[in-house]
Amino acid sequence: MHPFLQSVQETRVAPGEAVLWWMGQMGLLIKMGDTLLCVDYFASLREDRQVPPPVPMEEMEGIHAFLGTHDHLDHIDHEAWRVWAKTCPGAKFIFPRMHQAAILEDGILEQNCLGLNEGESCQVGEVTIRAIAAAHEFLDQDPATGLYPCLQYIIEGNGVRVYHAGDTLRYEGMLPKLKGMGKINAALLPINGRDAARYSRNCIGNMTFQEAADLAGELQPNLALPGHWDMFAGNSEDPKQFENYVKVKYGALVPVRIPQYMEPIRIG
Repeated sequence: MHPFLQSVQETRVAPGEAVLWWMGQMGLLIKMGDTLLCVDYFASLREDRQVPPPVPMEEMEGIHAFLGTHDHLDHIDHEAWRVWAKTCPGAKFIFPRMHQAAILEDGILEQNCLGLNEGESCQVGEVTIRAIAAAHEFLDQDPATGLYPCLQYIIEGNGVRVYHAGDTLRYEGMLPKLKGMGKINAALLPINGRDAARYSRNCIGNMTFQEAADLAGELQPNLALPGHWDMFAGNSEDPKQFENYVKVKYGALVPVRIPQYMEPIRIG
């Protein structure tokens, strides 16, 4: 087993705690009790990456569920998912149900596919995953099926609640949905923003660091983590901008931590 994953497996998580490991971009490992989840891990090797994948895709094992927020390479990495279906044959794969056909084409068994839509949830071990629609840059709900292509997840287990925002802008009605989920212990928020130049080359945007800071200020999680700032030139941001803005505007109400690759973050 990869040394990092061995250390993850050996990490003990007390009741009322969770441990997080940031894997770059919006990638996150979450351990709640004995259940280990992997969200939005981008593991493919590409020349345009600014940082390599922390763990080679072929060495990912011991994961109980892989979650993808939407069907972009750096969130649902199809090449990696095809590998993980073999290295973690019992793992569940959780994704927006709109993309079920593409996930099945990856060779993932239908019984391991847990497609979700807005307002739906599923269970993996002792962990519950609840889905909220994401606007990246638009909600883009399919009028025929009611399905959304992009989701955010509230991940709850072992007495802890983690908010993974995926890729999203704020939209009307989103904040009440989030507040209705209960107190958030940790929130991973995209901060890379958006502009005309990126949109013109089909690089779809997210919250700016100011918008993400204000969302954190309204939610007041125990810990706010900036994400989606490191991976690609021309679609990045300085996480210190987010940290400084939160500190100046919200002070001690919203603790911020700029995550480092594979560094354990214990929350509770």
